[in-house]
Amino acid sequence: MKKLIFSTALVLSLGLAGCGSDTAKEEKPKEETKAPVSSDKIDKEVYFKDNEAKLESLKIKINETKVIKPGEKGNEHGEKPVFAIWFEATNLIDDGITPSDAWFVVFTVIQDNNPNAINELEVGALPDERFLETQLEKIKKDGTVEHAIAYELDDLETPVTLVANQGIGGKELGKQEYQIKQ
Repeated sequence: MKKLIFSTALVLSLGLAGCGSDTAKEEKPKEETKAPVSSDKIDKEVYFKDNEAKLESLKIKINETKVIKPGEKGNEHGEKPVFAIWFEATNLIDDGITPSDAWFVVFTVIQDNNPNAINELEVGALPDERFLETQLEKIKKDGTVEHAIAYELDDLETPVTLVANQGIGGKELGKQEYQIKQ
């Protein structure tokens, strides 16, 4: 009998405690009600302009672009010319990210030479052997590392467009067109 009374008292206590916390939760948002944050303010913090993409978690600065023909240094084994990009990636959060992953999270690379479909370029071989050993290392919080990437070109006339997004499948931040320099 004592066990039954104790069990019932325990269940009732927990039930009442749960009700009390629900009431507190309902009142708390009323006390913290503030004006909504303007989406304009958030949009100013993320962008792609002047060769720099900034997201909340990382920043990528494009330092150089160059076309490398097959057989030339940086494209020794390729069969197509490549559009090579040298950049710096800065990690702005605690979690580490590799420079390659940082790039792929942000950018889509397009050569708009097909009137019927979007022509996303294929990734080529690493164009700068300096980054062979460091391409998979994680960037520390507030750390900046240099890296390079290359994309196989379909022709040597159509400009390349870099489209920056707020993460994979996220909102487009902007795009920049790069002329093919030979």
